[in-house]
Formats: sequence, C-alpha cells, structure tokens
Amino acid sequence: MNDKITIYQKPTCSKCRGTLAILNESGQEYESINYYETPLTTDQLRELIHKLGLTARDVFRKDESAARDLNLDTLSDEDLIELMIGNPDLMQRPIVVHGDKARICRPPENVRDLI
Repeated sequence: MNDKITIYQKPTCSKCRGTLAILNESGQEYESINYYETPLTTDQLRELIHKLGLTARDVFRKDESAARDLNLDTLSDEDLIELMIGNPDLMQRPIVVHGDKARICRPPENVRDLI
C-alpha cells in the first residue's frame, strides 16, 4: 500500500478539523488539500468515488441548500459528479485517502481505519 495519506477538506468544516486533529495526534505524515482552493477535476472525483467503493449519489450531500431544488431522482451519477465539481459544498467531507483505500470521515473517527 502507498504510505501517502491525503485529506480532502474544507477548513471551516468541524468534521474536517476533527479528522485533522486525529491525523496530527497519530504522528503520520499527510497532505491536506483544501478542495475549495485546489478544486478537484472530474477524473479525480471519479477516482475518489471508486476508492470509497460508493456511488456518486452516496457522496452527494442531499441536504445542502444548493441541492434542495434539484430532482435528484432524474440525475445520473455523471450529472451528480458535475454538480459536485461545480459546487464543492455538495460533496461529503472530509475524504481521506491512504493508498487504494478511502473513507468519508463523518464521524472523524472513521480516519482510524486508514492510519
């Protein structure tokens, strides 16, 4: 397994801050990517979804205000991916990757599965 740990996060998110605290306590080196400053590409998001073992629908934040007016039942996974790329608030966070595995760290303790 690749030893590199990467966290895709939003600095103002409490779950992201909690996950970062656990990573810091672990002493493991990691790369932190604020995906608002360094946006994901469509291919990168597809790869994250694949590593998570989920669907785009699982990663999509349905309760966000930007999602409330959408008829999600009519949207394909590709549609959802494009919406998340265009509006990162629609993506679950934080996402931590370690090698070929990834976890949505809600709750932050989920990161312990990867360290």
